Amino acid sequence: MTATDSSIAIARVAARAAADKIAQDIVGLDVSERLALADVFLIASAPSERQVNAIVDGIEEELGKQDLRPVRREGRSGGRWVLLDYSDVVIHVQHEEDRVFYALERLWKDCPVVDLQLGEDTSAKAAVSSDSE
Repeated sequence: MTATDSSIAIARVAARAAADKIAQDIVGLDVSERLALADVFLIASAPSERQVNAIVDGIEEELGKQDLRPVRREGRSGGRWVLLDYSDVVIHVQHEEDRVFYALERLWKDCPVVDLQLGEDTSAKAAVSSDSE
């Protein structure tokens, strides 16, 4: 079994919203065969708590336009690791230090990567933006 088309579509909208807020290293993982609770994990990171929260705001705003609301949200007050649970899609926005430490991609390395169709390297986009600051 693989992730549903609707889960992948939600992950792509969320990934584009994260990219618009200069998220780094955006990755989608199809966890449907390993985890009964979700189809896709979307992981993104940022260099500061403020940017983590901005990315989360952007994702919630874009998915809200499709009448999607998270069933659970955790970590918002700390801004280090925010989890947005949209049932079939679980979004992790992490401070870059926490992302390295917890290494979710390593834990789920056997899961296929979802093509998020971002069309450009978001890491390069983030580097350009930070250079201009």
